[in-house]
Amino acid sequence: MAKVKYYYDSENLAYRKIKTKKRKKFGIAILFLVASALFGFLSFVILLNTPYFDTPKDRLLIREIENLKLNYDILNKRMDQVDNVIAAIEDRDNNLYRTYFNTSEIPEEERKSGFADANRYEILEGYDNTQLVLNTTKKVDVLTKELAIQSKSLDYILKLAKEKNKLLAAIPAIQPVRNENLKRMASGFGYRTDPFTKARKMHEGMDFTAKIGTPIFATGDGTVVEANSNASGFGNHVVIRHGYGYETLYAHLSKYNCKAGQRVKRGDIIGFVGSTGRSEGPHLHYEVHKDKRVVNPLNFYYGNISAVEYVAISKLANQENQSLD
Repeated sequence: MAKVKYYYDSENLAYRKIKTKKRKKFGIAILFLVASALFGFLSFVILLNTPYFDTPKDRLLIREIENLKLNYDILNKRMDQVDNVIAAIEDRDNNLYRTYFNTSEIPEEERKSGFADANRYEILEGYDNTQLVLNTTKKVDVLTKELAIQSKSLDYILKLAKEKNKLLAAIPAIQPVRNENLKRMASGFGYRTDPFTKARKMHEGMDFTAKIGTPIFATGDGTVVEANSNASGFGNHVVIRHGYGYETLYAHLSKYNCKAGQRVKRGDIIGFVGSTGRSEGPHLHYEVHKDKRVVNPLNFYYGNISAVEYVAISKLANQENQSLD
C-alpha cells in the first residue's frame, strides 16, 4: 500500500493530503518500463558474450568448428603422405627414366614453386582460422601443380619410350663390311700416317680393306642425303642421315646401290668397295658423326660382332699405322 503524504496549509492551519497527478504517475510508469527494458536488453547482450552461458546453437557451432579443425589436420597429414609418394615418383623420373632416355631432369625449384599471384588467397583473409585454411590451401595448390608437372613429364617419357625403337634402329650399330669379306682392318680412328704426305694426321674414320665390288651395308636406318663424288678426296661416297644427331659416311666406292632421298634400313646394301678419290688401294673409309662431330666408329659395333671379334678389331684399330686415304 502506497504511503500517504501530507503538506501543511498555513492559511487554514491544517494538514492536507498531497494528491499526485495522473499524468505524472503515467510518466513515471513509462520511465520505469523503459529503464527495465533497457536493463534487460543490456543484461541479455552481456550474457550472450559470456562463455558461461552458451546457447545450444553456439555449442553446435563450436563443435562443428572443432570438427573442421580435426578434418583439416587429417587432410594435412594425408597431403604429407601424397607429397612423399610424389617425391618418390619425381626421384625415379629424374634419376631413372630421364637418365635412361638421356634427357635433362626437371629442376626442383620448378617442381615445388607456388603461385606468383599475391591476391590469390585474399578471399581467405580476416577469419579466426585464416592461417589454418590458408596453409592447407597453399599446400593443395603446390601438390596440384606438382602432379600436373609430373603428369606432363610422364607423358614426355612415354613419347620417348615409343620413339626408343626408332632411336635404336637409327644408331649405326653394325660393321659396314662383313668380317668374312675383309682382308684386314687397315686403319682405325685417331692420329695416323698419311699415305701420301707421310705426315701424322687425324684419321676421322676406319679403313676396311676388301676386294673391289664387296657389298657395303647401311649401319642404321636413315635417309641417303648424298650419293656422289662431289666431296674432295672421298671419291664416290654415300652419306646417310639417321636422325637423333647421327650421320654416317662411306667413301671410295666403286659404284652405288642407292640414291639421294632414298630411305634405307640397317643391313641394306648401299654400294660396293672401290678405290676412287684419294685412295691408295681398294678399301672402304667409314665415318660416324654425332651432333656434327666425328666419333670413333669402334664404339658402335655391337649389332653384329661377338665380344671376341670386338676385342680383336679393337686391337687392330688402336695400332698407329698408315691409313689408306
